Amino acid sequence: MNVVFSSTKFARRPLLGLTLWALCSPAVLLLAVGLQAAETGQTQLDHAGQTRQAGQADQTWLPIPSDPVSVGASAIQPVSVVPPAVPQVATVQPPNDLVVRAHVLKQEHRWADVVSICETAARKGTLDKELTECYDLAKIHCDIARRYSENAFRAQLAKLTESDARRVYAEVLARIGSHHVESPNFARLVSRGIRAMDVAVEDTAFVSLYAGQATPERRTLYRQQISQLTAGRSVSSQNDAETLAAWVARIAHTSLGVPPAVSLMEMTAAAMGGLDEYSAFLTNGQLDDLYAQIEGNFVGLGFELKSAADGLLVVHVIPGSPAQRAGIRANDHLVGVGGRSIGGLNVDEAAQLLQGPEGSLVTLAILRAPSPARAVTVRREHVEVPSIEDVRILDQVAGVAALKITSFQKTTAADLEAALRRLDASGMRSLVIDLRGNPGGLLSSAVDVADLFLERGLVVATRGRSPEEDFNYSASRPGTWRMPLVVLIDGDSASSSEIFAGAIRDHARGTIVGARSYGKGSIQGIFPLEVAGVGMRLTTAKFYSPNGHPYSRVGVEPDLAVQSVAKPVGDSATAIPDANASDAVLDTAVEVARRSAVRPASKPAQRTTVAR
Repeated sequence: MNVVFSSTKFARRPLLGLTLWALCSPAVLLLAVGLQAAETGQTQLDHAGQTRQAGQADQTWLPIPSDPVSVGASAIQPVSVVPPAVPQVATVQPPNDLVVRAHVLKQEHRWADVVSICETAARKGTLDKELTECYDLAKIHCDIARRYSENAFRAQLAKLTESDARRVYAEVLARIGSHHVESPNFARLVSRGIRAMDVAVEDTAFVSLYAGQATPERRTLYRQQISQLTAGRSVSSQNDAETLAAWVARIAHTSLGVPPAVSLMEMTAAAMGGLDEYSAFLTNGQLDDLYAQIEGNFVGLGFELKSAADGLLVVHVIPGSPAQRAGIRANDHLVGVGGRSIGGLNVDEAAQLLQGPEGSLVTLAILRAPSPARAVTVRREHVEVPSIEDVRILDQVAGVAALKITSFQKTTAADLEAALRRLDASGMRSLVIDLRGNPGGLLSSAVDVADLFLERGLVVATRGRSPEEDFNYSASRPGTWRMPLVVLIDGDSASSSEIFAGAIRDHARGTIVGARSYGKGSIQGIFPLEVAGVGMRLTTAKFYSPNGHPYSRVGVEPDLAVQSVAKPVGDSATAIPDANASDAVLDTAVEVARRSAVRPASKPAQRTTVAR
């Protein structure tokens, strides 16, 4: 399954019924590394790959270059001294603020905060070289905390044999070798696994569960034995990696009492997490959550949350959900669950308290300033997550219609077409499509949505190291909506959103308004593994616009740049739109739509929309 789901600031993940912006866990649906545009502003690819639509015009592509390495300037520049004829003045550039903040947080062991402030720069390729190791260490700490806070993963791990764990490790390495977008570096994968084990045997939760013999003396012995094992050893193949991992597991067992299966699974997860910013090991719960997000339904409360100083901030409430019926609104603060304060808990710890079976009740403490916190009881129910929201006519006289696509799910294209027919019946003559904040979704869904508005031609091209990943996804002719389009994007529009916006731009089908999109340019495949009920999200290809433009670290530039008003939330650097301010981006889009509106709208012939 190819998905191009991504989050831009934190990992957005539905966790048994609530969508969380998780600081510690890996992004559950993807983002990834891509190419910088050539001097001409275009990048062309090697070959046409497999053609997704018959009758498509031939495309000429040149080879894909390797990703450029982009690092920031050093924290302190060399001292510059003026010539003797002028009074000598030494000037020193101030230290990089991000570097200073990250190292302070590291000393305080605030790993989730390190990830929070470094993640966006890392994904955009602008993270200072000094922070690379610090950021990776913080991710390891957060991943370990996330995995062993999950009841389902711990239960599965308790039943796993050493033989099964070795099969999982081998399967993951083989999949990396055959499908990852870059050639594997087995030595680096094993090295990160050993580092993760070194972190794990100091983690309180891990030690209490699996390393009861991990006294300071035994930890020292373990590290000495690992050092002797790896000294001068070459790891150049999958077989070398498997052999070394098995020895590490044995040493951890004899010196610390860690079950070999646990060590092997930890090294498996660490290997996945070190490939790129968007490949990741998926626990049992994360894999289930991912499928629920793609399907657009789950059991839970129906709101999106992210970290706040006093607990969790409600970012969005799903229309028709139990949370909405209970009167919970966006910007409310969740400060308690079941009579327990959640201040100081990380997102995953708080999420554990919110989980429960369908039909069960949970009491929440909701704070809405300036009033004191109040108790709200909510029933956990089956929730459908709409990907099409805010469908309305903005200007009845001019026939300006609008709708918001929140994500690209299996049913998005069909739901969109149904909304378009309702708007057409209400007098639509032009359409504003809002993709702001849309993190992406299924690649096939983005293609199907673009196909509603494009008569023919390439929508997106994918290219990977494996020929299996080379496709040209094209639009078909029947059933095209021809009304003028205005597409809204911002810095949080990513992946599938960029595929759609880029196709509209390259085909000159509409006007793009807002701010440059996030710049995510790769596809991740979801691979359930044969044993243990776990899975992997693996970057398998990069994608390009119809004109050959890369998206990674470049994004889509708007035709009309408009900045929206935002305000910070709590003590974080995250900004959300100010509900009391006018929407300058939407206002601009409406004016563009008024000028381009036609009469009447060209309604398409009857068609059936299904994912290819």
